[in-house]
Amino acid sequence: MNDVIIIGSGPAGWTAAIYAARADLHPVVFEGDEPGGQLITTTEVENFPGFENGIMGPELMDVMKKQAARFGTEIITQRVDELRRNEDGTFTVVSKGTEYQSKAIILATGATARRIGLESEKALYGKGVSACATCDGFFFKGKEVIIVGGGDSAMEEADFLTRFATKVSIVHRRDAFRASKAMQDRIFKNSKIEVIWNSEVTEILGVDVGHVTGVTLKSTIDGSTREMKIDGVFAAIGHVPNSDLVKNLLELDEKGYVKTIPGSSKTSIPGLFACGDLQDSRYRQAITAAGTGCMAALDAEKYLAE
Repeated sequence: MNDVIIIGSGPAGWTAAIYAARADLHPVVFEGDEPGGQLITTTEVENFPGFENGIMGPELMDVMKKQAARFGTEIITQRVDELRRNEDGTFTVVSKGTEYQSKAIILATGATARRIGLESEKALYGKGVSACATCDGFFFKGKEVIIVGGGDSAMEEADFLTRFATKVSIVHRRDAFRASKAMQDRIFKNSKIEVIWNSEVTEILGVDVGHVTGVTLKSTIDGSTREMKIDGVFAAIGHVPNSDLVKNLLELDEKGYVKTIPGSSKTSIPGLFACGDLQDSRYRQAITAAGTGCMAALDAEKYLAE
């Protein structure tokens, strides 16, 4: 019987592990299919405190992992296939046919950014392709970028990017946005923003040189295509929380994010805690994920003590 099992290995999971290990709870971390989470696909991270010259995303995750291991965290590089609550209030975690028991569980499985779905997008991710304007906008000072999307998040990201880019083009497959009227008004009033209606990105150019140089746009009306020179491509078509493991166990919101009691990491089930992007659809930053990872470990420690 373990004291606490942590499922997920992004900033939230590793921070939870560091705190839990230092509290002598002997945490076990299941790294999952994508060890390190979304930061593994990020190149330079310049907004995480403590690294004045920035740090590569994978390197930051490696440093956190080593710090967790240093304090005695057991690390299992496997995904969790099933999570059950036992009759006595403890939990069973199933991974590759093996069952592990735990008094408390910390969920840190994160969320996945929706992608456009192109091979060229995958090849250029972190090399001009991004899904986070707040994270990467600074790298596009004086450059021209496009945003793919039509909801509030696309409007917010376009507005934010005008602080750095000389021009921001919003590419939308229809002739009207889903975004709120207030957000649309702000966009239409911004002289740095252009809207390209009834179009979709079918190719991102620059794979041969290792960075984005342009895109191929296809009309959703007549199917015609054209190339457009561009320095960066931002996908703002939403995130999907990785909550499949607990969809029949926990209370989720309408988007599938795990609901937590405000000001804590507590879920609808005692002993089951959630942190990071799995329960945060608003901020989605490495530093906020780490903060909630700390909260989850402290909440779990208090739960076990009681």
